[in-house]
Amino acid sequence: MKNRMAVLGLVLCLAIAGTAQKASKSGAAGAVDKTYLQKIWDGWATLDAAGQKQFYAQGPHVFFDIAPLKYGSWDEYQTGVAGVLSDFKAAKCRVNDDAQIHKSGDAYWVTATVAFEMTHKSGKIDMGQFRWTAVFEKQDGKWLIVHEHVSQPMN
Repeated sequence: MKNRMAVLGLVLCLAIAGTAQKASKSGAAGAVDKTYLQKIWDGWATLDAAGQKQFYAQGPHVFFDIAPLKYGSWDEYQTGVAGVLSDFKAAKCRVNDDAQIHKSGDAYWVTATVAFEMTHKSGKIDMGQFRWTAVFEKQDGKWLIVHEHVSQPMN
């Protein structure tokens, strides 16, 4: 009887651990994970900067992008990026397998490269890789980007 209880207890512990791990990988646990990161980049691929507001903290935060160099708030970022994105008709972005996610206290910081394919309205296609670093803080129950740096290697 003791052996059965011990085996049953072990099976129960493994089942709980497996479920918790699966939830974390799928984003169901509300953590910053690769699924959440890809959701952010899928949003950028819609070419609708306004739709990305849900992922970014409001107020004075610094966001570095490819062009122009720096934005001092989400409102500046949205306006500036909307102008850049207006030249494109389609985009695809994929967070690569080199993504690293680190939890530090009440924040996450992530690094990754992101493969992109962007089609200009003229039909010209740009392909390449972005470098991406972001810092997330939990605000009102959501993990929001409070600092971001996106850059592209020089050719």
